[in-house]
Amino acid sequence: MSYVSKEQIEKARQLDLLTYLRLYEPDELVHFAGSTYCTREHDSLKISNGKWYWHSRSFGGYTALDYLIKVKGIPFVQAVERLAGQAYVPTARAAPSQQEKQKSLLLPKASRSATNVVSYLKGRGIDPEIIDFCISTGRLYESYPHHNVVFVGMDRTGKPRYANLRGIGTKFKGEASGSDKRFSFCIPAQESRTVHLFESAIDLLSYATMQKMAGKDWRQDHLLSLAGVYRPRKELQESSLPLALKQFLHDHGPVSRIVLRLDNDCAGRDAMNALYTMLSTEYEVTAWLPARGKDYNDTLCMTLGLPITQRKVASCER
Repeated sequence: MSYVSKEQIEKARQLDLLTYLRLYEPDELVHFAGSTYCTREHDSLKISNGKWYWHSRSFGGYTALDYLIKVKGIPFVQAVERLAGQAYVPTARAAPSQQEKQKSLLLPKASRSATNVVSYLKGRGIDPEIIDFCISTGRLYESYPHHNVVFVGMDRTGKPRYANLRGIGTKFKGEASGSDKRFSFCIPAQESRTVHLFESAIDLLSYATMQKMAGKDWRQDHLLSLAGVYRPRKELQESSLPLALKQFLHDHGPVSRIVLRLDNDCAGRDAMNALYTMLSTEYEVTAWLPARGKDYNDTLCMTLGLPITQRKVASCER
């Protein structure tokens, strides 16, 4: 008969759910909006401010122990052993495949027009032809009633699987419920062995605009955004590729060259260094920091004489 001590129980109760998922089940953690997260399996289970609440079942808790017992149905002793480190070994994850269970993406309702979105993106310097292309292909629209910009990520069949929301005139950023980060916003090329990697959809569209301004074919290569900052672990050997990049390489082979076009800040440079180390043994990898400013939209706006996005500059932590 299994037995756990008071010390093990106390240790298990100290771990909150967000920390547990980040450490042991990162693929299960989905950013919802602001400081709120949900789980990939249960998108109505929201995690925020040190507690969690499963809205569809009308109960919640504070600790990872509560979650394992109440949501996952794991017996108390086994849950304590897992959290106390006595019997838990994170399970290996297989490579992503189209046969995995798909999430149900809940896209925001679309506005009858995209006037606000078009005006906003033009104000960020994005070329009208590129905006029209994204709208006509379903990659971009304006939500209703909040009138946010919605960037849609699709799988290789063209089915929407991810949506990133950005407020117009506000600081709001979030993801639609049920978003699958493996399928971030991208514009694949018809035939190319090169993929350019960006942190955000805005940076991707900014680079495409600058390519067009230079008289080049902006659809010549694959363009992929990561839907946020990629943060490698301190121990590089424990890091894994971003989900969106891993899935893209799986779906759009053969790719032989990867161009890293992340932000020119501490997080961006750390991410580029880590990705270069992980990818360079198999791919030709190059890294290009934005020529001016923090990111590619800064470069575009400064080139066009437009105001750049105001943001706090975070200090580097070493």
